Amino acid sequence: MATAVPAERDVVARAFPGPVTEVPLPAAVLHRTGAVDLLAVGVGPALAAASTASALTAAALAGAPYDLVVSAGIAGGFAPDAPLGALVVADDIVAADLGAETPDGFLPVTDLGFGTVSHRPPASLVRELAAASGALTGTVLTVSTVTGSARRAAELRALHPSALAEAMEGFGVAEAAAAHGTPVVEIRAVSNPVGPRDRAAWRIGDALAALTEGFGKFAHVLESWTQHDRTH
Repeated sequence: MATAVPAERDVVARAFPGPVTEVPLPAAVLHRTGAVDLLAVGVGPALAAASTASALTAAALAGAPYDLVVSAGIAGGFAPDAPLGALVVADDIVAADLGAETPDGFLPVTDLGFGTVSHRPPASLVRELAAASGALTGTVLTVSTVTGSARRAAELRALHPSALAEAMEGFGVAEAAAAHGTPVVEIRAVSNPVGPRDRAAWRIGDALAALTEGFGKFAHVLESWTQHDRTH
């Protein structure tokens, strides 16, 4: 379970009660409770990828590779489709600003002949998580610079009409998971609208509470999801 910061990690951990063992890694400290490992991977796609890769490599070298990686935390939501407090399960994890600006607009890096800009979580898992919680499903965008204007929010929605949320780590986590051949899913709780930065309108406490409540419903789905489900 990969979150950006310890506060997110700790509210997710409440869904998986039990004693916690701390496992030092090169980049961070893993919190292990039962069959679930939780890691605050840092803010932004680069650090998130590096920290997640460190955990995945350590598990593989120990002969106990992970079955699933979950990127989780709070996020901005695209109004009115993803209101404050809503839970979003990504059916597509997209790097929204990985590419090049041109006179004709933005080109994703794939149009330049490199890499990838999208990772799709297992469809069966997305359906089960949404059914268990009533969460919304749609694209979650990963950005290196958080949106701060109505103009940029409109640009992102025009480029990604199915986008429901914007955060900073999901694509980095997904890149690390893909390198290990491990399935990934992203789960977000909406703390603020995407657009002009208005700190007075942020509801971080409510979003963290929604994350705790959501993972209380997600836990049995995540723990019971099997290898067989990956192909459906």
